[in-house]
Amino acid sequence: MSKQNGDVLRAKLKEVFGYGQFRGNQEAVIKNIMANNNTFVIMPTGAGKSMCYQLPALLKEGMAIVISPLIALMKNQVDQLNAFGVNARFLNSTLNKGETTRIKNDCRDGKVKLLYVAPESLTKEENIAFLKTCTVSFVAIDEAHCISEWGHDFRPEYRRIREIIRQVGNLPIIALTATATPKVQQDVIKNLHMEGADLYKSSFNRTNLFYEVRPKQQAKKQIIRFLNDFRGKAGVVYCLSRKKVEEIAELLRVNGFKAAPYHAGLDASVREKNQDDFLNEELDVIVATIAFGMGIDKPDVRFVVHYDVPKSLEGYYQETGRSGRDGLEGKCLMFYSHNDLNKLEKFNKDKPVTERENARVLLQEVAFYAESPVCRRKQLLHYFGEHYEAENCEMCDNCTRPKEKFDGKESLKIALNSVAMTEERFGLNHLISVIRGIENQHTVSYEHDKLSVYGKGVEEDEAFWRSIVRQALLYEYLQKDIENIGTLRMTPKGTAFLEKPYEVTLRKDHSYLDLGEEEEAEKESPVAKAYDEKLFEVLKTLRKKVAKSKELPPYVIFQDPSLEEMATTYPTTKDEMAQVNGVGMGKVVKFGAEFLKAIEGYVEENEITTASDVVVKSAGQKSKMKIYIIQQIDRKIDLDEIADSKGVKMDVVLEEIENICYSGTKLNLDYYIDQILDDDKQEDLFEYFLSAETDSIEAALSDEYNQDYSEEEIRLVRVKFLSEYAN
Repeated sequence: MSKQNGDVLRAKLKEVFGYGQFRGNQEAVIKNIMANNNTFVIMPTGAGKSMCYQLPALLKEGMAIVISPLIALMKNQVDQLNAFGVNARFLNSTLNKGETTRIKNDCRDGKVKLLYVAPESLTKEENIAFLKTCTVSFVAIDEAHCISEWGHDFRPEYRRIREIIRQVGNLPIIALTATATPKVQQDVIKNLHMEGADLYKSSFNRTNLFYEVRPKQQAKKQIIRFLNDFRGKAGVVYCLSRKKVEEIAELLRVNGFKAAPYHAGLDASVREKNQDDFLNEELDVIVATIAFGMGIDKPDVRFVVHYDVPKSLEGYYQETGRSGRDGLEGKCLMFYSHNDLNKLEKFNKDKPVTERENARVLLQEVAFYAESPVCRRKQLLHYFGEHYEAENCEMCDNCTRPKEKFDGKESLKIALNSVAMTEERFGLNHLISVIRGIENQHTVSYEHDKLSVYGKGVEEDEAFWRSIVRQALLYEYLQKDIENIGTLRMTPKGTAFLEKPYEVTLRKDHSYLDLGEEEEAEKESPVAKAYDEKLFEVLKTLRKKVAKSKELPPYVIFQDPSLEEMATTYPTTKDEMAQVNGVGMGKVVKFGAEFLKAIEGYVEENEITTASDVVVKSAGQKSKMKIYIIQQIDRKIDLDEIADSKGVKMDVVLEEIENICYSGTKLNLDYYIDQILDDDKQEDLFEYFLSAETDSIEAALSDEYNQDYSEEEIRLVRVKFLSEYAN
């Protein structure tokens, strides 16, 4: 295209989207599409793939069809385009018949510039017939890796796309993906008959992302601690199952995070609301299923956590790519355990043989990535067929906390000889059997038990040799055979090494064996009885001083169990203190400032590393009862009726009311107390609690002035008293 046309593109970019310049390969890709050429774009998440088809769709006559598997991403992109004044629509299963008819009429009338279509919708005969009646400029296939059965997210309906496009017309195709290994690239091109397509491949290196893998040990405690560093910032937590998504979303909520679940099992309206709330900053954290895949284009996501092990490195790379799309730093944390791998293996057992084997290979790559001591960035780029020169990226845990080194020359020689002597025709498992001298059907039938390398590595275990072979791949002594999945071949570098060996430094793998419980048992009250006695005394003295200045009994300020927990968890912020049992934000606002200052000074003076997440609050079953009681009290329903409606005794309701009160929530029970006690009696009991050293019911009942009151009456007035003075 001419310079003038390039200027036209930039002018349109500025006019509609507000950008002054293109990024990376965007301009070259757009010019290629404008010239009606088939185009294959491989561009990492966050690099601006969608612009590659959105801009030419505006400039070309007719309507562009965008095929996308993610309903969430469709809605997200259509909303964004509509905000820019672009008439974009989508066709998918969330629409009713009337909405579908209106959209189709607008498309026929030439009003729509981009129509997003789910692959399932595309395969319906009535939709194929409808598209034939429209003027279509080109077809964009987003998430094109779904076409490949060798990829991480294979969708059978994607295999029909080429044949359907032919029925609609002779249209240019642009295929786009953020995750494609060399094998997947080959398969996509072949299936779409795009052998002559122009390939535009950007680097997969997301330099602003920090990659970390941790053992999945006390994971709930770890995730609260990790997220505490990102309070008020946007993030995504991926889980394997819908049940776990709900559980982790609730865990985060009760620990003070604005979080919500997102998965295919939710009602469409709830899912849509949660997505919109996340985009509109009403929520900070979305907890989503790995299987469903959440396509949300939000630039300021600061962290992505994989609570469960992902099914593949492609999925992992794409999901971590949701972080830091604005170019600022993003943290990517994966919790890794062999239990998760075993669960995923079980999920795959009912799949067809080929699909099961592909899933196993993909899972094996995830295990290699997690356990390997080599730079995470180097591993990811290598997986996608890209070479990374630097030895230390300084943006992953393996580079910032390197594992122990050892001389790998002799081990590497054995590994490479096993590949060369077996004629470069076998995969990792067979090679390790040869190296370790395992006599089995394959080593014997191929007569590999007669090779000089057979049994040379018998002194080391299987995990050691897996690591050696993996590092040989990463440092390019070996390479994968694209045509034969799983087969390893020599590289010129590997051949040269065998001819003239030299010193090679390798590193020891991470070990994830016998690391203890993955998820600690959760309790509503602190487990630890051991608290900092010195700090407890400091806080007790301060409580007495504050109580005296406010002319209140000390127990009204904070009770002993709350002070003990403060002396265990060292809260230094309002949010942290509000999580202490028996406190709540109301009490923090009323009494917390001096206590926070005292704890902060104590922590600094004694150089204490705080662990405010020692107590992880769980929602528990009682929370539903508490919410119900609060709602009924707000509606001034008699407590007896509340007890009857829940089929429990009055004593149970009273206990729940007391728990609510002690956690810092103000309750107005006047409507009920006024029915059973006159003003004078209420005042007498108030006087008692104001002068008492303790709020113990036993002490109140034994007081000679309270003989005329029942236990229930005293308990109710105590709640009223604490609500007015303490909360």
